Parts: sequence; C-alpha cells; structure tokens
Amino acid sequence: MGKLVYKPVGILLGVAAGGIAGLVFKQVWKQVAGDSDAPNATDEERGWGEVLAAAALQGAIFALVKAAVDRGGAAGVKRLTGRWPT
Repeated sequence: MGKLVYKPVGILLGVAAGGIAGLVFKQVWKQVAGDSDAPNATDEERGWGEVLAAAALQGAIFALVKAAVDRGGAAGVKRLTGRWPT
C-alpha cells in the first residue's frame, strides 16, 4: 500500500528534480566555462573535451539533485506517515 501512495509523489519529485538540476547545471556551466550555453553533442564547433566535460558535469549534477530530492521526499513521507516508503 505504501508503495502505491508514494509512487505519484516520487514521479512528481523526479520531474521537479530534473528541472532544478537543469537550472543548477546552467549556472555552474556559466561559472566554469564562462559561456552561457553548454555544448550539445552534435555541436560541430565544440571539441570532444568540452562536450564530454559538459555531459559529465550535467550527469553528476542531475544525479546529486535527484538523490537529494528523492531522499528528502522519502524522509518527508516518513515524518507524515511514520513509515519509510518502499
């Protein structure tokens, strides 16, 4: 039962985490690279190193934000219900 209740909450938190991670990445990329636009993988004018560095940074930020949001959501559910969502 707890799994069914938490599933929609988890989905909403995941969407929110993706949005937050995107905003954080843009700000970090501006500071690190001095460029407001991160390179796309198919951007012919950017080198391999820059493209791969941007992808690695974006992945790390996404994973960190998603884990923090998921963990916070689970802790919030436990505070409300007394049970950790499974």
